[in-house]
Amino acid sequence: MKKIVTAVLAMAGLIFSAKAQETPKMKSFHHRHGQHGMMMKELHLTAAQQEELRINRDKYRKQWTALNKNEAITVKESRDKKEALRKEQREKMMSILTPEQKATLQKIKKDREAKHEAMAAKRLDKIKSTLNLSDDQVAKINSGTLDIHAKAKMIRENDQLTRVEKKDQLIALKQQTQDNLKSILTPEQITKLEELKKNRMEKRQAR
Repeated sequence: MKKIVTAVLAMAGLIFSAKAQETPKMKSFHHRHGQHGMMMKELHLTAAQQEELRINRDKYRKQWTALNKNEAITVKESRDKKEALRKEQREKMMSILTPEQKATLQKIKKDREAKHEAMAAKRLDKIKSTLNLSDDQVAKINSGTLDIHAKAKMIRENDQLTRVEKKDQLIALKQQTQDNLKSILTPEQITKLEELKKNRMEKRQAR
């Protein structure tokens, strides 16, 4: 999803990025693939499970490739089919795991969330110092962080929503984040934020 490029949203990105869902644009394939491999290793899969997952993964890749080559369907139809394919693969994977492995998987996810929480707190401390935020502002931002994170998680995990509906609701949620931050920051802090955003972009371009 494309980011809404505004100074205030940049603040949202600085604060919430540690808690946001990782997407292909935010992570390299190799990093994501490495994390997935580490997760599978922690589940202690049997040889039979590994083979079944490999067969399922190969089937998924072939179906995905076929969708990419199918010029007879619209972009929306392709996206909807891909979303259904992802859901089918997730369900198949979960059906292969034992109850103990599913519990381990949930623990791994919770541990990652805790790590993201710590990263977000560290990021917020840095922002507090840079923008000279008051304790009241920090408290409001923390509250907003938890609220936005919870709502985003509910949207992402709602299987009743289509991919487009999820995208629309997440965009609306980002707009809500923008409005909330506007009410928290002073004009001077927003100006400082614009400078931070500019410096950030310049550093990226210099790489």
